[in-house]
Amino acid sequence: MPERDISFCHPVLQDAWKKSSAEYAKRYPNASQPFLTTTYRSDEEQAKLYAKGRTAAGKIVTQIKSGGKHNKMPAEAYDVGFRKADGKADWSGVNFRNMAVITKQVAPRVKWGGDWTGGFVDLPHYEI
Repeated sequence: MPERDISFCHPVLQDAWKKSSAEYAKRYPNASQPFLTTTYRSDEEQAKLYAKGRTAAGKIVTQIKSGGKHNKMPAEAYDVGFRKADGKADWSGVNFRNMAVITKQVAPRVKWGGDWTGGFVDLPHYEI
């Protein structure tokens, strides 16, 4: 199971997460709130994820077989999701875009997967 603890990430990402999630809560107190879905994942976990939509059931969710930014220690990436007040997941793009605006303001060195071009856009993903 992938890690969700921000301490597995590079210090730049730890700082970005702490600042951006706090600012998001301040700006959007009644909206779905961000949480970490992945910080570090092993190469084995990455390979299983890569198989989805290719050799295993499901849709494609990653373009990286192994050796990606989640697979380093400290991890050079994290992924986020959002939870409604009732605890249910909320995958609305507006949440991801609002979080990205904040993250870019508080941590300009951190890149957002939603800005990628060339086919694969990864709204939950942040990396250095």
